Amino acid sequence: MTMGWIEAIVLGLVQGLTEFLPISSSAHLRITAALAGWADPGAAFTAVIQIGTEVAVILYFGRKIGRILRAWFYSIFRREWRADPDARMGWLVIIGSIPIVVLGLLFQDSIHSTFRDLRITATVLIVFGVVLAVADRVGRQYRTLDHLTVPHGLGFGIAQALALVPGVSRSGGTVTGGLLLGYTRAEATEYSFLLAVPAVLGSGFYEVSKIGEGSGPEWGPTILATLVSFGVGYLVISWLMRFIKTRSYLPFVIYRVALGIVLFVLIAVGTLDPNEGPQF
Repeated sequence: MTMGWIEAIVLGLVQGLTEFLPISSSAHLRITAALAGWADPGAAFTAVIQIGTEVAVILYFGRKIGRILRAWFYSIFRREWRADPDARMGWLVIIGSIPIVVLGLLFQDSIHSTFRDLRITATVLIVFGVVLAVADRVGRQYRTLDHLTVPHGLGFGIAQALALVPGVSRSGGTVTGGLLLGYTRAEATEYSFLLAVPAVLGSGFYEVSKIGEGSGPEWGPTILATLVSFGVGYLVISWLMRFIKTRSYLPFVIYRVALGIVLFVLIAVGTLDPNEGPQF
């Protein structure tokens, strides 16, 4: 089944708008397609167009990422660089990426099928929305990234890996984990962005071979959606980093719970088939 240009633009907009907010971009891509009567865009398409939003992260945090890569590279060969904060951050990003790599490979079949059931999406939207609210409320929020340790990095990474299920939210899961560990909203969000870069790029390039093959989406619409997600995503990053310095995550929690309830209602009355549309 081919994907149209308008469909690609809409899905690119949705990806860019939702990737960095704690509301799950993969869930919104799945829901948007279902409500519009389109085929499920599939896990491969979702993973590939997320490359666009991660390029936006790389540009926005370009100087910081450049420093981290430089210091990390030097630390491999020079002992004196291993105490450098940027080199340390590079290693902690690698450590934090381990859970999603391992779990992504172990559950790759479920990621493309079972996890895309809209009943599961609705459930985790509500459940993890509540968990985010609790974390935002009870988290002590006194730690900065200077306090980041290997166990904390793995904790962030496990939280990020939960986003393999559409509805959890990569940023939402990671930030929730960070808040529960005592990190501030801004610091947890920044680390979630850094942690997402290798995970999302790795997933995107791993799935790229499925584009244009068989019944999957074609290259043209996929590239267009990726470009749209990049432009919109960059603007969202700028807004979110300002927002979280003075505001809580409560508006996103309310939205998640409301969306989950609406999904359950639409499924219950037969408006939506929870498994509607072929899997790409």
